[in-house]
Amino acid sequence: MSKRIHTITPCLWFDDQAEAAANFYVGIFPNSKITLISRYGEAGKEVHGKEPGSVLTVGFELDGQSFTALNGGPVFTFNEAVSFQVNCETQDELDHYWDRLSAGGDDNAKQCGWLKDRYGLSWQVVPSVLMAMLTDPDTARSQRAFTALLQMKKLDIAALKKAFDG
Repeated sequence: MSKRIHTITPCLWFDDQAEAAANFYVGIFPNSKITLISRYGEAGKEVHGKEPGSVLTVGFELDGQSFTALNGGPVFTFNEAVSFQVNCETQDELDHYWDRLSAGGDDNAKQCGWLKDRYGLSWQVVPSVLMAMLTDPDTARSQRAFTALLQMKKLDIAALKKAFDG
């Protein structure tokens, strides 16, 4: 029996910013690239209303993870119910992703490591060690870390560890 590999590719719906958004994201993450661009043609113009030659989809990879960006019009927008989590080993790495992803985004949407980028997409920029802290069997330690987390916008690994350690 042959082994089937399943690939899940998130498809992000944009009004008409798919190419700009893909280029923005590719510029932030290492080992990232645009893989393809498809364009609208005459077919279906009465349905989609897009000009022939305008971008339909952009395939791209962020550090090896495939994504599709679709220019589907203003019908749907992003909300906080879906976000992408970026796990970081160091504060420098966390600062890099936080600063770049939040540039031009919604400052009011920043809380507990969450941010909303300039396209309205939500991201969680978190230290890799956070889940170990929050699930530590010593509830006093985990609760101290959680209390510290709730007071932060951009996460501070040293402050989280200090709270965790008491």
